[in-house]
Amino acid sequence: MTLRTISIAQTDTGPLRRLALMALIVALVLAQAVAARAQPDSFADLAQQISPAVVNITTSTVVEQPTGPSPIVPEGSPFEDFFDQFRNRQGEGDRPRRSSALGSGFVVSEDGYVVTNNHVIESADEIIIEFYSGETLPAKVIGTDPKTDIALLKVEAPKPLPFVKFGDSDTAKVGDWVLAMGNPLGQGFSLSAGIVSARNRALSGTYDDYIQTDAAINRGNSGGPLFNLDGDVVGVNTAILSPTGGSIGIGFSMASNVVKRVVGQLQEFGETRRGWLGVRIQDVTNDVAEAMGLDKAKGALVTDVPEGPAAEAGMLAGDVITSFDGKDVADTRSLVREVGNTEVGKSVRVVVFRDGKTTTLDITLGRREEAEGETPVAQPGKEREAPVEKSMLGLTLSPLTDEFRAQLEIDDTVTGLVLTDVDELSEAYEKGLRAGDLITEAGQQKVATIRDLEERITEAKDAGRKSLLLLVRRAGEPRFVALGIEE
Repeated sequence: MTLRTISIAQTDTGPLRRLALMALIVALVLAQAVAARAQPDSFADLAQQISPAVVNITTSTVVEQPTGPSPIVPEGSPFEDFFDQFRNRQGEGDRPRRSSALGSGFVVSEDGYVVTNNHVIESADEIIIEFYSGETLPAKVIGTDPKTDIALLKVEAPKPLPFVKFGDSDTAKVGDWVLAMGNPLGQGFSLSAGIVSARNRALSGTYDDYIQTDAAINRGNSGGPLFNLDGDVVGVNTAILSPTGGSIGIGFSMASNVVKRVVGQLQEFGETRRGWLGVRIQDVTNDVAEAMGLDKAKGALVTDVPEGPAAEAGMLAGDVITSFDGKDVADTRSLVREVGNTEVGKSVRVVVFRDGKTTTLDITLGRREEAEGETPVAQPGKEREAPVEKSMLGLTLSPLTDEFRAQLEIDDTVTGLVLTDVDELSEAYEKGLRAGDLITEAGQQKVATIRDLEERITEAKDAGRKSLLLLVRRAGEPRFVALGIEE
């Protein structure tokens, strides 16, 4: 089959017609090239617009002198006076000294609220804000949030201040132009341009949602804004990945949609107020999904339900949370963010997968900041068994004895099977199980005896399962592990 083509000659009605068509083609090609390039000729106008709202931050802290060992000089030695004089000239001794640090920030309201990183002002007893005009003002701390590394400051200015507003970080796409401004290495009000390199990066925090950028970010940029081309703040420059300490094109800015929620709470309450569900969770892996009869490896698997909102609503260890407040739960990270972003005291509908079917729970959220540090309630005890070891699934197991309870610091009300050994060539070893771990559930049912575990294995095989889900505790921390049971 021959494709039909149309040439200029076939539509030829004269020289003018050909010229017009050629001009149109050239114009279309140029328009496409310009659109694809999408690069501004200059950022000068945007820089002039945003600069007045960006600030340099200088902090100072009184630091106690270290009390480390001094050079050993024999008493009466001719060097004794020399070392005493040297220490006095250097100001050593027990006298404290003042240490200073530099950072960046930006004004978010005309009445003087300033956003920066928590680590920029942490432990500071004096904070000085320098504006683009050269004016300096002292600042006080309104509130901080170490979990997102955000701090809110306030200055008392004699007149309304230039400020910038937060943009919608969810609209930032990989490849979009962004500008970072701040005080890198003490070189104040420095601008760098780059693109959004990646989205939704996590570093180490519970609520991490970082925009990765190749715009140059260095020491001193911390707390400064990341702008889009509309002059809106889409991120707060927080960290870099670098083996040298300088920019190598991998910087991280906390997404503005996270920051503005934190700033709003700090401004209103002086602290954060995050929702709290009251569960311990882990991701659902493929083998865990198969062991539980789930179609897909998604959701958040509940490993423990301490006293709190979820326990009061009837949630159980072994439930898989698939939906929270009308939103699908992809994994533990998405659930933690959704819960934390939900207002304290709100009643939400939580859908869980339990025993092969879904169940909906109505849960009134508590406040995480009040609940942190609480420990799970103890589980009811069961009848003990004689200390007879047995090996299965690559594990050597023993019922709990008083000796094991004392060694592992396990409460008398807790039941389970102790791993006394793990075959290093087994799947269990590969998945991190070690001697001293405690199996408290198998197939989402409690186990107190070796016979209990054998029955769970038989039930799983009869149901056509290829693996068995175990709830394992180590130093009190629970997690689910799926082990193959095929012979």
